[in-house]
Formats: sequence, structure tokens, C-alpha cells
Amino acid sequence: MWFVAIGLGLLGLKFFEVAPVAAWDWWLVLAPFAMAAAWWHWADSSGHTQRKAMEAMDEKKAQRRQRSLEALGQGEAGKKKPRK
Repeated sequence: MWFVAIGLGLLGLKFFEVAPVAAWDWWLVLAPFAMAAAWWHWADSSGHTQRKAMEAMDEKKAQRRQRSLEALGQGEAGKKKPRK
């Protein structure tokens, strides 16, 4: 995502002819878009994207389980309430 944001910024500077970007070659201005495409290709082929999605899903599942335990009056799963 950062590569796309940088590319859009450079593209805007080149379009509005802001120095020093106005003097740069087009391949330099468009390079962040190529780097973004390379990053996305690597992330998808290596499983990085899927792994991050699974980690987020596991975290949500743990939070949902904790909320359910608290709603049932169990408190934290690992702690027991002292008997009176």
C-alpha cells in the first residue's frame, strides 16, 4: 500500500510539474507501482497474505471466546474465583 501511495504522490508531482520531480524520467515516477506489483506477487505466492488473514481471524476468535466467558461469569479462562 505504501508503494501505491508513494507512486500516486510522485505521479501528482510529475503531472503538476513540481520541481525536482518534473525533471525526472517517467520510469522513476512509475517505479513504485512496479514495486507494489512485485510485493503483491511475492506476498500472495509466499502465503504471507493468507497467514496474516489467519492470524487476524484467530485473534478475533480468541476475543470472542473471552467475551463469551465473561458474559457467562467465568471471568478470565485461566483464573478461578476463590470459594467463600
